[in-house]
Amino acid sequence: MLRNWRQRITITDIVVWAIGLILAAGVIYGTIVTLRAQIYAGTTWIDLAITGLALGGIYALIALGYTLVYGILKMINFAHGEVFMAGPFTAVFLAIYLDNTGFLNTNPIISILLITVLSAIVSTTIAILLERIAYKPLRGAPRLVPLITAIGASFFLQYTFRGLYGSGIKAYPEIDILQGAWQIGSINIVKTQVVAIVGAVLMMLVIWAISRFTRVGKAMRAVSEDKEVSALMGIDVDRTIMNTFALGGAAAGVAGILYVLLFPVVNFFMGFIPGLKAFTAAVLGGIGNPIGAFLGAMVLGLIESIGPSLFLTGLGIPAPYQLKDALAFVILVLILIFRPTGILGERISRTKV
Repeated sequence: MLRNWRQRITITDIVVWAIGLILAAGVIYGTIVTLRAQIYAGTTWIDLAITGLALGGIYALIALGYTLVYGILKMINFAHGEVFMAGPFTAVFLAIYLDNTGFLNTNPIISILLITVLSAIVSTTIAILLERIAYKPLRGAPRLVPLITAIGASFFLQYTFRGLYGSGIKAYPEIDILQGAWQIGSINIVKTQVVAIVGAVLMMLVIWAISRFTRVGKAMRAVSEDKEVSALMGIDVDRTIMNTFALGGAAAGVAGILYVLLFPVVNFFMGFIPGLKAFTAAVLGGIGNPIGAFLGAMVLGLIESIGPSLFLTGLGIPAPYQLKDALAFVILVLILIFRPTGILGERISRTKV
């Protein structure tokens, strides 16, 4: 047994595991030092946790687009970050118009719904066009071809929107009822964070209900299991795949509006980092598993929010929060080293039957 183990383990495996263990040791050491020093009060940790849940909810909605498409086509739609960008970058013009006419703060609920619907429609439309134009003709091609196409489509969408809307940053107007915070005891909860958390949970429930109780959802689950058998049973596979892209696009459009509630500026490049983080969340939870995507996104959001203060402060890093994006991708590396199938992913057998 020991001899077989030595034959399977290579120098590369040893180096990779050593890097992973060093990173894990650094995280543990930094956490212990930070907690012992009591640098932050308890209310600060609660504030960071709420921020993490808000970010996690947004990442979860974006990650659904990755995991739904992968579950059916076994491909990573790397243009999904631009699907996320397209909605809020278009809806900002409606938000500015409503603000200029005074309608935004006179009827804030209706205005938010109109902006969200427009964002969802634009993102859904872009997602469907991607599937019809870029991916459908390549459905029988080797997996590398759609992957390269997705990267090309990502750049195409970025610079198309740059040409249409400009390369500058556009700001969303303030909504008076969402300014400030609610105080619960000694804890201040920012209103926009509450809206982001509640909105993300509601959208997740809607998507879960669609996938669980509707004909569209049943068809999606059937096609993800076996396309050929589903076609023989009378399911329109092409339409089901299109519906999957549409559902992921709608979730991304809603996530875009929740995102600008927290960070109220948009530009043509805004989908790149959130898209990568959502992909990280999908991998963390188990790519192809919607529940895993939600769980992974929440874990990633909490780590991104709490992690810099908890892990990096104890290591003596002067500005730890500036490394929050790097921390997210270190997590991705650790996942790929220690559990490449994710938290809820299936274990892959080494032997082939």
